[in-house]
Amino acid sequence: MTEATLDPERQRKAKEYARIRHRLLVADLTIAAVYVLALLLSGLSVWFKAQLLLVTTQPLAVVALYFVAFSIVYWLFDLPLSYYGGYVLPHRYGLSTQSLRGWLADQAKGAALGLSIGLVAVEVMYYLLRTFPATWWLLTSALFLFFIIVFANLAPLLIVPLFFRFTPLEDEELMSRLISLAEKAGTRVRGVFTIDLSTKTTTANAALMGLGNTRRIVLGDTLLKDYEADEIETVLAHELGHHVHGDIWCGIAVQTALTLVGLFLADRLLRWGVAYFAFEGLADVAAFPLVVLAVGGIAVLAMPLANAYSRRREGLADQFSLQMTGKPQAFISAMTKLANQNLAEAEPEPWVEFLLYSHPAIGKRIKRAQGFKSSSMEENTPKQGDCYT
Repeated sequence: MTEATLDPERQRKAKEYARIRHRLLVADLTIAAVYVLALLLSGLSVWFKAQLLLVTTQPLAVVALYFVAFSIVYWLFDLPLSYYGGYVLPHRYGLSTQSLRGWLADQAKGAALGLSIGLVAVEVMYYLLRTFPATWWLLTSALFLFFIIVFANLAPLLIVPLFFRFTPLEDEELMSRLISLAEKAGTRVRGVFTIDLSTKTTTANAALMGLGNTRRIVLGDTLLKDYEADEIETVLAHELGHHVHGDIWCGIAVQTALTLVGLFLADRLLRWGVAYFAFEGLADVAAFPLVVLAVGGIAVLAMPLANAYSRRREGLADQFSLQMTGKPQAFISAMTKLANQNLAEAEPEPWVEFLLYSHPAIGKRIKRAQGFKSSSMEENTPKQGDCYT
């Protein structure tokens, strides 16, 4: 196996790219906060609800119209930033192969999907607010848990195909190796597929998608093109580690807990807002920005803790990959290639990693594998006094 090394020029670009993306994240959060607070403090939210009531007094229709307008206006405000961060910047750094038309089509599909799912969720939430004002936040969290499990199960069948095309893996030898690896990990899969990442990006990736009878191995065609079988095996073994450790279910539980806290805070804010902003009650749709503020605020504040938890689980999945495959050099090579290809910063500032990284920095992942390799070599080195025939 040819030894891969971190490309200094690519790492320089990775640092530049990361800095710009961090600034875009701050700008995006600022736009969202200003938008929500402006609706509340200016009285626009109350005024807009009053205009809707001139059209219809049916609660479902009022909620639907408010939510759709709220979402579209925010999407339009955020579109220039999304265009720069999602289209201009990746093209500038050679990470995107997508045409503007294709990018706009994906944006439209993503917006339509998000709007549809969000509309159902908001309608259910407001029904619970009207019907069970004391416990709506608890019931909404329970429904969130149900829906996230359903979507995790159906994503490979209904959602991902809207953006990418699945094709059964043609390399029978590699497919046999990967299925055997999954069976060795005690995980059943419905097959091995490639996904046409190259139609949109130059980056490489792999995943184990779905739950239960929809679980499948998915390899980006960009990964298949430039990575050796041993390297792909270590990447997949990492994904299998998440399933063996129950990380999918743990992640769902953590997300549900954060939602529960956010909705509880939203309940407190709504009760305060009824008096402060003269809302008509908890189910007044004009108070919807308070719900967004509460849930979004909790998500931002909890981000460092959630990322720390995620990094811990990712580290365990790396260790699982190394132990299961016994191929630390292939793991090192795969991580090095991914850093070069995906413009991943190998050694970010510690505070940046703490706040924003859901995975350990690639430099740390490589050092873990080097340590595993060294310990394996020491274990296999004859010690003085050992007897061999």
